[in-house]
Amino acid sequence: MSNKKYTPPPTHDVALGKLQYYCAYQDRCHQEVRSKLLDLGLRGHDLEVIIAELIEEDFLNEERFARSYARGKFRIKRWGRIRIRQELKRRKISAYCIRKGMSEIDETDYLNTLESVLWTKKKILRPDKVFNQKNKLAQHGIRRGFESALVWETVHGLFDSEER
Repeated sequence: MSNKKYTPPPTHDVALGKLQYYCAYQDRCHQEVRSKLLDLGLRGHDLEVIIAELIEEDFLNEERFARSYARGKFRIKRWGRIRIRQELKRRKISAYCIRKGMSEIDETDYLNTLESVLWTKKKILRPDKVFNQKNKLAQHGIRRGFESALVWETVHGLFDSEER
């Protein structure tokens, strides 16, 4: 027998207040909010009503979430578009919102970031055959979510500029 005492789920107003604070602190997706409500013990109709109220009061907005998520992961973590898109899909964000999120990434910044990521990695690689270094750099860029054709083009560019 368990020693845990049963605690009833919070009232509607208490749960709504907690979720408003949760959403105001940082943009959240519907899946995160649903999970938080389930953790609080809310189910069914009560859960859906609170989510609807949060959307109505603009505490919960998936397009805004997708935009800020894409911006943040690109600028802070320096992820590529593929990785960001996969993470948004994993959070069950709609294709429309994913497109809006991807529009936050400027093409020039994207190319500069890719080059910077690869250049930083290149500096810490041990001296090796050029073929092995290029391969390791390309793997690193692809793992971070950048498109493989773009990664290879940038890798070749890094080594071509060095040979001049």
